[in-house]
Amino acid sequence: MKAIYPGSFDPITLGHLDLIERSSNLFKSVIVLVAVNSEKQYLFSLAERIKLIKNSIQHLRNVEVDSFSGLTVNYAKQHNAKTIIRGLRAVSDFERELQMAQINHSLKPDIETLFLATASEYSFLSSSVVKEVARFGGAVEHLVPLSVAKALREHYQSLLS
Repeated sequence: MKAIYPGSFDPITLGHLDLIERSSNLFKSVIVLVAVNSEKQYLFSLAERIKLIKNSIQHLRNVEVDSFSGLTVNYAKQHNAKTIIRGLRAVSDFERELQMAQINHSLKPDIETLFLATASEYSFLSSSVVKEVARFGGAVEHLVPLSVAKALREHYQSLLS
């Protein structure tokens, strides 16, 4: 069975990576689906986000990366995926994620949403927090894959030049 793990991944964190690894053990195939939203401002371009994810998942043979603009359930249907993976860090995530799952179910009842609780060591972690720490020169190597930490450091150093 195939599953999709959608998100903006700007940038991918160790929390995301944990969910991807765990999903790869549950499903025959997992697609990390990178969001394309022209109304949102991203730190990294779509190509950069895809590259950073691919660098981070090289060890996972049944995981691929793709991008899509539109409804995730439409992508899932087009790619014969029956499950959308969503991570929950805290109770505050649940309401928004439940609403999205219910909307998706109303659109495509044959596609299920699976909620995975984030590992406790990553429950505080978000891409926004990582960017904030990196922007002010804080260490992020314990929050993101090393290639992402390097990309963040280079991005913020280039702004100072």
